[in-house]
Amino acid sequence: MAELTHWILALFCVLSGLVEAYHFQNEVVEPLLNYNGAKRYHCPATAHKQPANRQNTTLRLKQLRSEMTRVASIQGPPLDGYIVTSDDAHQSDSLDPHDMRREFITGFYGSAGEALITWDKAVFWTDGRYHIQADHQLDCNWILMKRGRPEVPSITEWLKHEFHSQNVRIGADPTLVSAIDWETWEDELANSSIRLVPVRNNLVDLIWQIDRPNYNPHPAYPLPDKYSGKAWQDKVQSIRVEMESYRADALILTALDEIAWLFNIRGYDLPNTPVLRAYAVVTHGSIHLYAPRHKILRSVDEHLKMDFCSHANCVTLHNYTSIWYDLRTMSQAWNLVWLPTRCAYSPGASMEIFNSIPAEKRLPKPSPVLSLRAQKNEIEAEGMRRSHLRDAVMMCEFLAYMEEQYELNSDSWDEMQVARLANEFRYEQDKNKGISFPTIAGYGPHAAIPHYEPNNLTNIKIGKTSTLVVDSGGQYLDGTTDVTRTLHFGTPTEEQKKAYTRVLIGAIQLSSLIFPSSLKSNQLDIVARAPLWNIGYDYLHGTGHGIGHFLSVHESPIGVSYGQPASSDKICGPVELKPGFFLSNEPGYYKEGDFGVRLENILETVEAGKSKTSESFLKFRDVTLVPYEPKLINYDMLNPSHIRWINNYNRRIRDEVGPELKRRLKMDAFNWMLKKTATIPEVKLVDEGLLFGHSNSTPSTCKQFHILVYLISLYYILCNFPDIWS
Repeated sequence: MAELTHWILALFCVLSGLVEAYHFQNEVVEPLLNYNGAKRYHCPATAHKQPANRQNTTLRLKQLRSEMTRVASIQGPPLDGYIVTSDDAHQSDSLDPHDMRREFITGFYGSAGEALITWDKAVFWTDGRYHIQADHQLDCNWILMKRGRPEVPSITEWLKHEFHSQNVRIGADPTLVSAIDWETWEDELANSSIRLVPVRNNLVDLIWQIDRPNYNPHPAYPLPDKYSGKAWQDKVQSIRVEMESYRADALILTALDEIAWLFNIRGYDLPNTPVLRAYAVVTHGSIHLYAPRHKILRSVDEHLKMDFCSHANCVTLHNYTSIWYDLRTMSQAWNLVWLPTRCAYSPGASMEIFNSIPAEKRLPKPSPVLSLRAQKNEIEAEGMRRSHLRDAVMMCEFLAYMEEQYELNSDSWDEMQVARLANEFRYEQDKNKGISFPTIAGYGPHAAIPHYEPNNLTNIKIGKTSTLVVDSGGQYLDGTTDVTRTLHFGTPTEEQKKAYTRVLIGAIQLSSLIFPSSLKSNQLDIVARAPLWNIGYDYLHGTGHGIGHFLSVHESPIGVSYGQPASSDKICGPVELKPGFFLSNEPGYYKEGDFGVRLENILETVEAGKSKTSESFLKFRDVTLVPYEPKLINYDMLNPSHIRWINNYNRRIRDEVGPELKRRLKMDAFNWMLKKTATIPEVKLVDEGLLFGHSNSTPSTCKQFHILVYLISLYYILCNFPDIWS
């Protein structure tokens, strides 16, 4: 024990010295930033044949620059630059096609990024998930900034460098920028000659007149309590209790998934997330919903008690656009208004919402919905388990069918066929309400692009020499699913097997971890990355994210990423997990231009018991039950604990998924499942003394391990690693 303590103290000293040296170095040496962006693929356009999925944005940029000078458009002097974000008016994670303004102006169709257009330059920032995709999709008009690399400047750093001695006006639509981002930009530009200007006539809207999709006309519908597990009135009461604790007179909700959860309603206003386009205002004596009237049918009227509403637990319906007038009017009677701010995947309310409330009356805090929603009640948790079981049955059917048909006729299989088939199998499942995100099916070099989506321009055949990554999920009335498996239809190389096995080991280590309930979510990340860090590799996305109950596939506040910034608010930043939290476990390996590997399961957080000092411990239970690919596993790299975990996992698949396959008479899929889950010989026994509750060591050992994990986490955060949230 003394040796262990000395070792930990020595490690702490080493880490402290490294951190101190790091900060000393930063104080002395200014980082050299690259304001010209990354080297572009197939640029200049005159010297190379352009990728098939690039759009020529020359005309669109010319039109936008023209609008930057029109007084009628900007209601003021000409602009020197214009920022186009990836947001809609609700700062949604995914967008309705009508709101894809950034996609229209750039030609890039990833989910994240900001564009800045000046008179002679067009610059685009995106994170590590999309570095490769953006390089392929952006035409040569664009400068690409690969966010997360140390030499890449921020938007404000680039602006100050570009316009260091000029008085300039940079415009943006305040409804499409979160308040925290707007205020951050303003603070960072405060001592410069650059002024951030709100432009309420969106300039992209003015030039996007042809072939712009309309919003869908489909109405919202109630989600019965047998699925939600709690009446909406009870949820509102919980919200009011939170408001009372901060003495807030009103709460303004703008995030569509929060409104859907609070009122137990679902809709079709985002392509893969079942929400209604709306705003909501909750006070202690009233509830107001702002939504398009044609979206609210009689069933929703009755569900929300809208008829003759005159008490605190009924909902008054208003026209969707009336929110801007009503906020300025109603806020005159309020002393303090709760305005949601950024939290994990939730950017918070827009700057325009903030501007509608006098500054002295604002209470900027993460939405209270986030913490209430994250911990699933027992009915929601059971629904998640059942939906994942049905999804596992579907995945076994799909994978078995694809493998069989590929052997019969490999030439007929391409990426789009894989995605179509996965979607079709999922649509046939009971209680299915669509897919939870566009299906990712990437083969070979496309498998090395984490968020690649096949289309007619990029579609390639599935061969036998590389890996196929399939990442897909479903929306069910009782849950949301998200699963990734990596396949190979030939004979894998040793490099591919080693990469797959390291990713699998990382997933196993996180899934099997038992940890103190006080551990923060970002500290869990180390366990999954360790097998890849051992070979000097890291993947540029988070290891895990929260997942909704028949809602968003990325749900705040849970994030498993060592780059997640700390926060003084207990709701946000790295959080302490609780029983009933559901999150993903998805390490990966990506060799650009060659192959990729990602494995993803959804985990349920459950109680593990208490230590001898009565400290609560937690563990995970996989609710995703889909076989791994045995031919891609290098068994020599596994230790006895890994093999035991795989055998236990495969046993669960046989015991839980097997009977469902037989009940549905899916015997081909059943036999395929049995082959993929065959027991691995355990030539060495697992040391039971290493398992929770069996150790003979003193309780302080657990605490010292906890401290060790914390110190390593702290070291990586302090070293300013890139923001790699998924």
